[in-house]
Amino acid sequence: MFTYDHLSITQATQLQKELASQIRLTPLEKPIEIIAGADISYNKFSTTVYAGIVLIRYQDMKPFAYSLVETEVKFPYVSGYLAFREIPAVKMAWEQLPQKPDLIIMDGQGITHPRKMGIASHFGLVENVPAIGCAKTMLYGDFAPLAPEKGSVSPIIAKGEKLGYALRTRDQVKPVYVSPGHLITIDQALEVMKNCIGKYRIPEPTRHAHNLVNEFRRGEVSAGFHLLP
Repeated sequence: MFTYDHLSITQATQLQKELASQIRLTPLEKPIEIIAGADISYNKFSTTVYAGIVLIRYQDMKPFAYSLVETEVKFPYVSGYLAFREIPAVKMAWEQLPQKPDLIIMDGQGITHPRKMGIASHFGLVENVPAIGCAKTMLYGDFAPLAPEKGSVSPIIAKGEKLGYALRTRDQVKPVYVSPGHLITIDQALEVMKNCIGKYRIPEPTRHAHNLVNEFRRGEVSAGFHLLP
């Protein structure tokens, strides 16, 4: 099993710095047909993690399949290093997919990270796939206040550099924080996430993934790859 459990935080920091130089924020090479949402569920201090990837048709945002994995992880829960705890399980779920998506959206950061290596950047590099981070909380950078209406945006800036956008997905509701991970530009990442907005604060790909992994953790659905009716 692919794992980072052997790394210390010092070693993980060095690896993030090395990987960051490989990130490519280049335009998408082809139109998106299949998009994926990925998320992890676990009790904060437990070693058991539940990973899920949902496959969704980009045109109508309808899920049609999912992959679920339960595994053990020993890398500690440390802010800024969650990719080392979560990616091995997501990678297992990814490898179960008979059809890979054109792009994956991760519940977490892309380059809006002190070393530009949030989970979306990290996973995008590991699998060489276009990836976007869509986080529920800010980790790094600042943004000017948004207008209160759904669809309003404000650039996330750190050290004078634009890294992503705060995006309001419902009127008067706290925004989500969008940044490219790998193989997509900052503005394309925003465009994609706007197309993923549904009725809820959390955009559809990561909302479906979030619901699914929590159902999995509660024993309501089973591990493996499944097609939806």
